[in-house]
Amino acid sequence: MRALLLGTAFAAMWSSAFATARVIVAHAPPLASLSVRFLISGLIAVLVARALGQTWRLPSAQLRAVLLFGLCQNALYLGLNFIAMQWVEASLAAIIAASMPLIAATLSWLMFRERISGLGVLGLAAGFVGVGLIMGTRLTDGADLMGVVLCVAAALALAVATLTVRGASAGGNLLMVVGLQMLVGAMTLGFVSAATETLSVVWSPAFLAAFAYQILVPGLAATVIWFALVGRIGSTRAATFHFLNPFFGVAIAAALLGEAVRPLDILGVVVTMAGILAVQLSRRPPDPA
Repeated sequence: MRALLLGTAFAAMWSSAFATARVIVAHAPPLASLSVRFLISGLIAVLVARALGQTWRLPSAQLRAVLLFGLCQNALYLGLNFIAMQWVEASLAAIIAASMPLIAATLSWLMFRERISGLGVLGLAAGFVGVGLIMGTRLTDGADLMGVVLCVAAALALAVATLTVRGASAGGNLLMVVGLQMLVGAMTLGFVSAATETLSVVWSPAFLAAFAYQILVPGLAATVIWFALVGRIGSTRAATFHFLNPFFGVAIAAALLGEAVRPLDILGVVVTMAGILAVQLSRRPPDPA
């Protein structure tokens, strides 16, 4: 029951980042705001990690993971999504991002020759059909094609990072690793923002609330909950909770931003959730006897 609550809370927090990001990019440049968010979250995580006795003298494997994940997840994945949400709805961005387990499973089969069971194959097919159904409906209704392409590229970057840093948690210092990854993302996005963006912020209570929420909830709380969940049930079982992300992404965007929910959206979300769940269950190791 505790793992169920942790996993559901993580999925809700992760999905809520898209609706609040939509608020942020309506008030400030996307890369600059994301860079500042990572800087604050990263400094908090590093300071807390030091207070807990963790070190920033990381083994080489963890150091590579910090650099790669900081670039792929924090800079590319979130950076591309923040740019895209200037033009696409938060619910669409959340659904495309939720396809990451499907992309990761496909790349794992292609790159590492990982075997996929019949259930996994059906799950992959259903998941991609569901995402394609939603994308096709939104594009027909006028969704920005470039924004959709950026969201797909972001999900691909996160899938690649996930596959290449499988051992990032080995060696302890997890909170320090998370904090340093955020600082890598902050530096990278800061340089890109300085070269490409004009700093102009429209200050409002909605912007400040969304920005503070992004720092504390998706940035820090969700990360802590994720590692607690992985420590309790393992990374493969924990990843099963990603199947909830399409539902939460659409529901939160509709409640917070008033985004329309179409009948085909509901069908696509259900099919995508079923596909992601099937893929994750097919990859889950059997329970010990």
